[in-house]
Amino acid sequence: MNNKKYFMGIDTGTNSSKGVIIDQECNIIATASAEHAMTNPKPGHYEHDADEDWWGDFCRISNKLIADSGVDPHDILAVGASALGADCLPVDEECRPLRKAILYGIDSRATKEMADLTELYGEEQIKKWYGRPLCSSDVMPKILWIKNNEPEVYARAHKFITASTFITAKLTGEYVVDRFLGLASFNPLYNSDGTPNPELCKPICRPDQLSAIKEANDIAGTVTAKAAAETGLAEGTPVITGTDDSGAEAISIGVVAPGKMMIQFGSSIYMILGTKELVDDDRLWREEFIVPGLCDISAGTNAAGSLTKWYRDNLFPDALAIEKDGGPDAYQTMMEGVEQIAPGSDGLITLPYFAGERTPINDPLACGCLLGLTLAHTRAHLYRSALESVAYSVNQQIRIMEAHDNVDIDQIFAVGGGVQNPHWMQIVADVTGKEINTPLVTIGASFGDAMMAATAVKYPGFEDFAALTKFIKPGCTFSPNPEAHEQYKAFQEVYDKLYPATVELMHALAKQ
Repeated sequence: MNNKKYFMGIDTGTNSSKGVIIDQECNIIATASAEHAMTNPKPGHYEHDADEDWWGDFCRISNKLIADSGVDPHDILAVGASALGADCLPVDEECRPLRKAILYGIDSRATKEMADLTELYGEEQIKKWYGRPLCSSDVMPKILWIKNNEPEVYARAHKFITASTFITAKLTGEYVVDRFLGLASFNPLYNSDGTPNPELCKPICRPDQLSAIKEANDIAGTVTAKAAAETGLAEGTPVITGTDDSGAEAISIGVVAPGKMMIQFGSSIYMILGTKELVDDDRLWREEFIVPGLCDISAGTNAAGSLTKWYRDNLFPDALAIEKDGGPDAYQTMMEGVEQIAPGSDGLITLPYFAGERTPINDPLACGCLLGLTLAHTRAHLYRSALESVAYSVNQQIRIMEAHDNVDIDQIFAVGGGVQNPHWMQIVADVTGKEINTPLVTIGASFGDAMMAATAVKYPGFEDFAALTKFIKPGCTFSPNPEAHEQYKAFQEVYDKLYPATVELMHALAKQ
């Protein structure tokens, strides 16, 4: 008789969803993935179809995991789900979306609402709540945008929720959001104890339109009969509250103590560093993290994998054609010749603000820029410069973090699709001067979801977050090349000055 027990985790990201089943020793039993499209109906507007992209992916992946693994659904003791965070989705009483979901910080439509709220409350009060100015990652301005621009949708909204809440609600019928995501992204609509603040909700929404706050690994509810029929899971299976994708990925590589850092190389970059206390900085974000008693300082860019995808689709169509004809992956082909180019791409600097930018500049009107382009440069130079630009951005934000007292970085793990490019990881190590590690298990956030599901039911060996570290094994280590690091210092200095030198011109272009 098979006495093994299992845990399922499924994560929904910007361009794809991934899932995993693990056993009680954290061995991966099965994996599955699905791709979906992000729509861009207007400049600065980025959306997902929640039914198709979020719930549809979850159902497809769950059924495939169960079929491929041969696991009896009754032996899956708990399920965890994470998803891209800080979205805004209005739903009706049956959890049916009333419009497409407004995505996280890459969606900058609520710029006017951010300004209006700042005027309403005052800059000092905003800073007390957030530790920084309002930004495009905050949900409050997004709800207000719906109120101002789509009053018929606003009037019908039963709840305003984010992606992880939507998936958990579809599974259990319960509307919950974890403390980490809820108190940070919906700030200041909740009190510090997790209850909605009626007075502060007044200009935005009704208190009952918000989800209940729980811990990420609390049991939110159990799989309903309807959800069981759609997902293949057993009715009554415990489901945790879940969290955002970056938080789950940080858990998957051991950000459970101060000094541990994750750099997530997905469609965008998300960085989370465990800290002993909240650290205020206008350029970055801070929250109470998923792990009780741990805070974090975090940062997020708008372009990383989305930037390399843009280069693939627009400058390397031949690489994509080779892949479609059965040849190597297009990104592998794109690296041909890149490794032979010296650090700094022969004097070419890119600003990777192709979709505006979040930290550290918080400017939705920022745009991409190439400085130093000459007739001697090739598309390989352009591509290397793009990879370097992401590394410059990461380094810029690491330096801001380390400038604060009592903020230390003991270990950096890089995760996400970008780690499949070892040369890119070496560039990041060389630019930052930091050792960059990758985990042995690279599936990412869904692995963290499954691990948190195991902690939720207190399965032996998974008693708390600290216990998870014994299951996290290192993969590759990229050590900085001292000579390359010295070369990059001069280019980093130019990068740091390029946005301040061009911001007025960028904004002038945006007004045309």
